[in-house]
Amino acid sequence: MMKSNPDHILSVTDLNRRARQLLEIQFSMVWVRGEISNLSTPSSGHSYFTLKDNKAQIRCAMFKGNNSLLRFKPEHGMQIIARGRVSLYEGRGDYQLIIENMSVDGAGNLQIAFEQLKQKLADERLFDEEFKQALPAFPQHIGVITSPTGAVIRDILSVLKRRFPAIRVSIFPVPVQGEYAAPAIVHALALANQQADIDTLILARGGGSLEDLWAFNEEAVVRAVFASEIPVVSAVGHETDFTLCDFVADVRAPTPSVAAEMLSPDQADIATLLADYLRQLTSFAQRSIAAQRLHLLHLTKRLRHPKHALREQQQKLDHLEWRFRQALIKNQQNPARRLEKLQTKLQPFNPLQQIQTLRLRVARAHDDLLKNTLQNLHAQRQRLQYLVALLDGISPLNTLKRGYAIVQDEQHNTLTNASTTTVGAHVYVRLFNGQLACVVKTIEA
Repeated sequence: MMKSNPDHILSVTDLNRRARQLLEIQFSMVWVRGEISNLSTPSSGHSYFTLKDNKAQIRCAMFKGNNSLLRFKPEHGMQIIARGRVSLYEGRGDYQLIIENMSVDGAGNLQIAFEQLKQKLADERLFDEEFKQALPAFPQHIGVITSPTGAVIRDILSVLKRRFPAIRVSIFPVPVQGEYAAPAIVHALALANQQADIDTLILARGGGSLEDLWAFNEEAVVRAVFASEIPVVSAVGHETDFTLCDFVADVRAPTPSVAAEMLSPDQADIATLLADYLRQLTSFAQRSIAAQRLHLLHLTKRLRHPKHALREQQQKLDHLEWRFRQALIKNQQNPARRLEKLQTKLQPFNPLQQIQTLRLRVARAHDDLLKNTLQNLHAQRQRLQYLVALLDGISPLNTLKRGYAIVQDEQHNTLTNASTTTVGAHVYVRLFNGQLACVVKTIEA
């Protein structure tokens, strides 16, 4: 049985401290491959997760300072290679790996970071077409953000000089690679937007690897391109190279030279267009001048000399003056004649004359009325005589006058058939002059 020695009894804290020191000395720097699980990133900026393989696992911690240097964002299930030191968290006695740096196992770190940031910005709709600005048809002042040395700026200036040398160009020199490139590009974009006369920007760089072009994938640069009030043409790398600035810019050009061609009209085409406009304008002016000449000739023929119009007005004035004098002389020489004419005109309006006229009209009306009355009375008499004669023609009295008689029974009903009476009946015989009362003795059919 072992005998315990009280002089060597350790506290839990001392034990954990000695274990931590031993681990950190023995495993001061190790490389470990594994899969991330149980990832936690609190507001402090530190990352805590478990690194595991198919047989074991270890707790891991990556503090804010080292975490901010990563170009990609760790995710659950990601296979990584981590570099760090083995340690022990004394408070819980947990064995853990303090990671200083990590990389994605398999795919490159930059490619993962590219895809993650691209998805993030796409979710924020920074790539949507509705936010794209249209390029000016004829730029007056182009700003170029690129390295002041190298073939890119020479190619851009050469194309602009060849196609349309009148375009003004301002160069904003920036480093296009390295840790200082992104802040410089952001500053250049802000500086260009402060110049009101710049109407287009070219963000340019030559080709290279993803790492060489990484400044144009930095989130700050991408957001600065999106925020630019001046339309931006992204011309970074070769035709097969893509950066996040290409997606957020208003227009992407395959190469810097193509960007310069897109923004500069060909002066030969402009000259041809202007010549065509000049021909059209000249033809229109000639037609217009010819039409105006015809109109002027027509007006000239209709136009009378002012002297002729003045003479005509003088003649009218002389004629009116002569008429006035004649009328004045006539009125002065014949006042009695004028009075006689006035009396003649007033005569129809004299009351006595009007009364006499009315009396004559009443007398004529009386005669006409008497004549019409007599004529009407004579006509009515003749009509009466005609009607009397007509009535006499159909009167039964005339029949009786010729010897006929009317026989009536005692009820004064006229008898027209002998069978309607009887022997011994009293009847009345009406003659033209007088009436007979008789008794029927015999009846013959």
